[in-house]
Amino acid sequence: MLKIEKKMEDGACTIALEGRLDTVTSPDFEKEVEEIKEELKDLVLDLEKLEYISSSGLRVLLAAQKLMNKQGAMKVINVGGPIMEIFEVTGFSDILTIE
Repeated sequence: MLKIEKKMEDGACTIALEGRLDTVTSPDFEKEVEEIKEELKDLVLDLEKLEYISSSGLRVLLAAQKLMNKQGAMKVINVGGPIMEIFEVTGFSDILTIE
């Protein structure tokens, strides 16, 4: 299960993810980004409460990063140890801006 909390203000959006970003839930996250992509200038993903990410979850993060490369900036904050380990093993730590 994935809980998505979204705060939008003047083209800047913070999306907090809680739970699991996997094959079942990644379409939900993708839909949230799709809904706001026209007005989006800055995207912050707060992964403090994200427990698990699968290859499907990584794919939607990559899609969001590609979108933001064209129209603004994206950063990922509050990445926990297990998720950071996945980012490092997959090379996502080199692709994403992680704070």
